Amino acid sequence: MCRPLVAVALLAAALGLLSRPARAAAPVPDARAFEVVDASTGEVLAARNAHERLPIASLTKLMTVIVALQHLDVDQTVTVPKAAAGVGGSRIPLRAGQRISVDDLLKGALIQSANDAADTLAAGASGGDVPLFVSWMNEKAQQLGLTDTHFVRPDGLDAPGHVSSAHDVIVLAQIAMHSPVVREIVRERTDTIENGRVAVHTWNDLLGVFPGLIGVKTGHTDKAGWNEVAAARRQGYTIYAVILGSPSRAQRNADLRRLLSWGVAQYRTLTLVDRRAYAHSKLGYGLPAVALVATRPLVRVVKADQAVVERIVAPSAVRLPVARGQLLGTIEVRVGGHVVGVRPLVAARSVRRPDLGGRLRWYATRTVHDFLGLFS
Repeated sequence: MCRPLVAVALLAAALGLLSRPARAAAPVPDARAFEVVDASTGEVLAARNAHERLPIASLTKLMTVIVALQHLDVDQTVTVPKAAAGVGGSRIPLRAGQRISVDDLLKGALIQSANDAADTLAAGASGGDVPLFVSWMNEKAQQLGLTDTHFVRPDGLDAPGHVSSAHDVIVLAQIAMHSPVVREIVRERTDTIENGRVAVHTWNDLLGVFPGLIGVKTGHTDKAGWNEVAAARRQGYTIYAVILGSPSRAQRNADLRRLLSWGVAQYRTLTLVDRRAYAHSKLGYGLPAVALVATRPLVRVVKADQAVVERIVAPSAVRLPVARGQLLGTIEVRVGGHVVGVRPLVAARSVRRPDLGGRLRWYATRTVHDFLGLFS
């Protein structure tokens, strides 16, 4: 039998998490609204006017694509309607009556933010009934809990009552990024459609410039201003940031870069448990204590201002023999008061029980030592 277990709580000061100064305040962009979110937890890290209903321009196309993909396959071919071919703003351009693949339309809508591509997707999905398609967009918004959102057009051009919010846009972007098709397209700066005859180019100036940026969408109209929702990935976490109503493209880019830089700096991916010895259990017969090691590492994303606490439960002594890998304890790690992982602690080596002669010699040695201690 083992001796009673001993629980030891250790602050992980060695990680440097407890001595850091308070985290810097989030930058405040020159925009009507913004929000920064941790995608894995949904935690809002910073925001202003995040639920104000505003025009969102071509960020609308994220919903257009989500709904279109519920009714169309990427390898289908659809016909460009006259209304779509004549729409204003950013275009591929398309011709009325032209046959084009859904895949090409998705690239046009998401990379070049082409209004004719978005309107053709809507018409193709709905059998030419674009108002029906818009109703599907609004139904989907309700299903997703986008309570600040109402759509009037599939392309995002200014229209009375066509609004969303910074918070809803981030939710929408995350839903869109669940689609492998969308994820693949929005990370591209350029691509070709129509069998390589037409090139499309992104309006997302941070792609290929900001480290780890994986999309997702820009938008601009006179009424909406300059908008963008973007996602930046780091090991173990992804940060989303949105800006609505920036006064210029350059200002939007600069502010979004600052927001993303601040957002990713709020976290660190740390090895909270490694393979070092976390405790030592005494052995009998004067043998050296056996080290207790974790069976596998524990790696977690930790907010920079959260305290990390280790709780080790292990026996102060164990009976022989001990087998290498024998379960002898546990280590529990808490971050910000919440348990983020538990790892078993096992014996780092095998130790045999001494034979009878060895045990007798040890007892004899202890007897002599205790006797001499009477005269010291």
